[in-house]
Amino acid sequence: MNLLLYLIVLIIFIYSLIEPYLIEEKTIVVTDPDLPQEFNDTRIAFLSDIHHGLFLNRKRLHRLVRRINQLKPDLILLGGDYIHVSPKYIKPCFEELSHLKAPLGIFGVLGNHDHMEDPRLSRQAMSDAGIVGLDNKSRWIFKSNSKILISGVGDFKYDTQDIHSATGDARFSDFIILLTHNPDYAEIMKTSKINLVLAGHTHGGQVTLFGLWAPYIPSHYGQKYRTGLVQLDNTKVVISNGIGTSMLPIRFCARPQILTVVLKHAEQPS
Repeated sequence: MNLLLYLIVLIIFIYSLIEPYLIEEKTIVVTDPDLPQEFNDTRIAFLSDIHHGLFLNRKRLHRLVRRINQLKPDLILLGGDYIHVSPKYIKPCFEELSHLKAPLGIFGVLGNHDHMEDPRLSRQAMSDAGIVGLDNKSRWIFKSNSKILISGVGDFKYDTQDIHSATGDARFSDFIILLTHNPDYAEIMKTSKINLVLAGHTHGGQVTLFGLWAPYIPSHYGQKYRTGLVQLDNTKVVISNGIGTSMLPIRFCARPQILTVVLKHAEQPS
């Protein structure tokens, strides 16, 4: 019996070292009456928590970028934590990310690990890579005579969150996507203008009980923002499992993810 138990533990441990390489492609459909018809079926590739560094090398990052481009997204959004442990990974990370392609643009915010290493260098490398930084900023995206707003706030722990700067001149009838590295910000967001929040940070729990529960999640709200789509009173929140790992190079039943968010126009209820 003890031998069987040891064998099971060994198999689980070996698999947990393999799972970080098993990136899944997951699609989430978001419907909203505020979305202009022209943006119906817009495909957003959302990527978070790359953690380029010792546990995720440049070759893997290169393959990741190529894989995202093969999905042919209309828009690419990045949720922060690009590097891990050392600022020496910032420049090579964004050199690889500079090869991302999307006709409606590529936008991102910084995460807590980016601030812990060198936020100034991260912002510069992001800009050099052709990625628009949206920490407490926004940009309108246009199709024909219609538009949606892509906005972002600073990291929840190491930066400020100015939602008024992030939403700018947008009206309540406009469709607004907000990027925040940490999903906890959705709980204190002082506006009801936001239609969709995209976040990462929690890694899907990284190590879970067969995908049902995680013993540790870096959130004040327990399992609520572990992964997937969460419906709040005034908005929807999509949380990615991310790509890389933190602390240890292991995952268990929390596979790394490339999320494709498909936007759908919904008629107003009569």
